[in-house]
Amino acid sequence: MKQLIETIVKPLVDYPDDVNVLSEEQSQRVVYQLSVNAEDMGKVIGKQGRVAKAIRTIVYSAAGSHHGKKVYLDILD
Repeated sequence: MKQLIETIVKPLVDYPDDVNVLSEEQSQRVVYQLSVNAEDMGKVIGKQGRVAKAIRTIVYSAAGSHHGKKVYLDILD
């Protein structure tokens, strides 16, 4: 799942080497934490959060059936 998130986000940003995805798995959920360069934050979030919402939709759809757990994607600043 980390690779999917990186594959989606890296083409959107100016500093793809700064893209970092961490995962934290708990009994009922999996939390993925996405961090990018501060200058790329606006590109990842998008106007009115549309890009972030689209990324979350893809991740939730793919990961929900894969893990059988609730999946969350946090975008860290």
